[in-house]
Amino acid sequence: MATEDNKTASDLSDLKDVVGDAPAADAAPGESETAAPTMPLREQEIDKQGRAYATGRRKDATARVWLKPGKGKITVNGKDQETYFARPTLRLVINQPFAISDREGQYDIVCTVTGGGLSGQAGAVKHGISQALTRYEPELRSTIKAAGFLTRDSRVVERKKYGRAKARRSFQFSKR
Repeated sequence: MATEDNKTASDLSDLKDVVGDAPAADAAPGESETAAPTMPLREQEIDKQGRAYATGRRKDATARVWLKPGKGKITVNGKDQETYFARPTLRLVINQPFAISDREGQYDIVCTVTGGGLSGQAGAVKHGISQALTRYEPELRSTIKAAGFLTRDSRVVERKKYGRAKARRSFQFSKR
């Protein structure tokens, strides 16, 4: 075996010094290497009425959400938020995207929700509001994405299997 294949830590540190001193080939003269390339912001997506539209989904529920500047009024299927979602926890879920982005009371929401139960519908509205908020204000995307509100929660109810009472539950055992 050749001894030149075996490298020591000092050989590697010498190599690092040589590579570190070389100027970057693609860097323009006078441009500092510390400037990190910034991600281009997405464009604002609004319609002719000045609204941002998005679709939110959770379990079997689908929410179509329109967001526009206003006083913070949320209308779900033609009813006020307090009427449609009577439980305070569901209203808290819907308002999470505004709380995380410090935009409470600044936007009016009109949405239509179909399918699923109330909990799934609240999650779908939250997902739709998050998507619409990032389309109206693209600079909020990193904040909302870090909170995990832009990702669709893909957990759904498992189907019932034959020979079982539910998806995994067995029928009650009878000794006699």
